[in-house]
Amino acid sequence: MSRSARLLVALLLNLLLVVGLTYVGVTAHSLGVLAAGIDYLADAAAIGVAILAIQLSGRFPKANAFAAAANAGWLFVLSMLVIASGIDRLVAPTHAVRGLPVVVMSGIAAVVMIAAVVVLGVDFDRDDPSDEALSHRAVLLDTIADSASALGVAGAGTVILATGGWEWLDPAVALAIAVVVGWHAFALLRKAGSLLRARADGHIPPNVVVRNIEQ
Repeated sequence: MSRSARLLVALLLNLLLVVGLTYVGVTAHSLGVLAAGIDYLADAAAIGVAILAIQLSGRFPKANAFAAAANAGWLFVLSMLVIASGIDRLVAPTHAVRGLPVVVMSGIAAVVMIAAVVVLGVDFDRDDPSDEALSHRAVLLDTIADSASALGVAGAGTVILATGGWEWLDPAVALAIAVVVGWHAFALLRKAGSLLRARADGHIPPNVVVRNIEQ
């Protein structure tokens, strides 16, 4: 299966989950689930950019590097928004979180995203120095983060359901995940930025990426 085909599968899975996660996040008053829905929507947009970049890379050598930067940038901004919302929810709790829908929807999202990781990661070469591989890696990173966040939110929902309380776990988990994801997104954004600057200075040929960009 080509990279474009794998990215298309991931795009469709993200779009299918956005509706369910957003609905459950609003109705169950779960910041973790709602943040996941917003994250998946941004990821879908980023995957679309990555697919377009692959198609344009022959004419525009920087297309894949720009796609990786856009992907990481989306994820970083959303992580900052989730961090702000999580802090606000911890300081001033509002509605009680409904545990059962959180567990069910987050569990479904985790299974779907793990399947997407498998699809994206099959035969993926981490040592591939091409821009296309960098863009693909950015999407793969997003998807791994999505599956981890879904598992975390499902775990928090399970505790809330079992105890009938502990609603603070929902924003706490969302906050912790956002910090980790934001850090990795920032690191990837810096790498993509360094690559683009090197290209602008003429230090790197059009279709080559410094190998230590993955390190």
